[in-house]
Amino acid sequence: MQKNLTAGKGEKQTNPVLFFLLFIAVLAFVAVIINILTGGVFLESKNVQAILSAAIYPSFIAWGLCFLQACGYTDLSIGGVVVLSSFAACAFGNMFGYPGLILGGVITGTVLIFINFNIFAFAKIPSWIASISLAMIYEAISVFMRANKTFRPHVDVELDHSLRAIGQFPINLVVLAIGFVIVYLLYNRTSIGQNIVAVGGNKNVAKSLGVNVTKTLLLVGLICGVLIGVASVLQEIFVAKTAAMAGLTSIQMVFKPLAIALLAQIIQRWINIIIAVPFCSLIIYGVFNAMAFFGIPSGTLQDVLLCVFLLAFGMVGQRGVKGVVK
Repeated sequence: MQKNLTAGKGEKQTNPVLFFLLFIAVLAFVAVIINILTGGVFLESKNVQAILSAAIYPSFIAWGLCFLQACGYTDLSIGGVVVLSSFAACAFGNMFGYPGLILGGVITGTVLIFINFNIFAFAKIPSWIASISLAMIYEAISVFMRANKTFRPHVDVELDHSLRAIGQFPINLVVLAIGFVIVYLLYNRTSIGQNIVAVGGNKNVAKSLGVNVTKTLLLVGLICGVLIGVASVLQEIFVAKTAAMAGLTSIQMVFKPLAIALLAQIIQRWINIIIAVPFCSLIIYGVFNAMAFFGIPSGTLQDVLLCVFLLAFGMVGQRGVKGVVK
């Protein structure tokens, strides 16, 4: 994933501000149409709040994917990391309140993703292969914790209701806004962001420019880990109880954030990708919300449509890319 895509020779440049305004106008128009088709239910305040709340924690995962893919890696174990981090958030949250909730989820997510990046950086194994193996390991751990008599009382319970305030509207929007400012600055206004793009473009060239590739990858692991940890905390607050997963089903948790990141990649020529992520998250979750109103059953059929979105976004996003696509 390239940090900035520029139009090719002979292509007409589009004013970013104009495109952003048109983008918002199109979204508003489509939302009004869906609202009419659903008899005014789609834009009811409760439903809008539900879409906004559902779209927040996937935005943090998608931001993590932006950093991950910008340096040329694919991590399919993120779903397993979210499950274990949510377990930690719930267990320590119920024991120690908000400090345990936040630190338990964030630290667990950061440590696990950092472990992943150490493997990516030092093992000569394609990241997608290594991450599938890691996903199976994390799933096995989650199943063990769910079945074990010692861990089960801590992870197979709902998060205490008193700890769900930061996941409620509009406090969750404040969390999103704070996360956005930090991520935007890291990605666009620091040497770390520049080094990530350099490494993702060509490691050998990055080395010749004085970039410490290994250090950069490990820093990406830390940043991505913190984002996944925060997403896990918000996810646990949102669902109240996270289930253990097996058989690589945890990979499904990455599909919607991946669709968000791919859609943001497509429009990043006109809108900065970090800015685009929350809007793309609203689009994805708005679409699935609308499908529920139109009677399209959740599960298999919606998953099929999500895979169609992924294929379409991936093909459009890779237009103009020459050579082998990682």
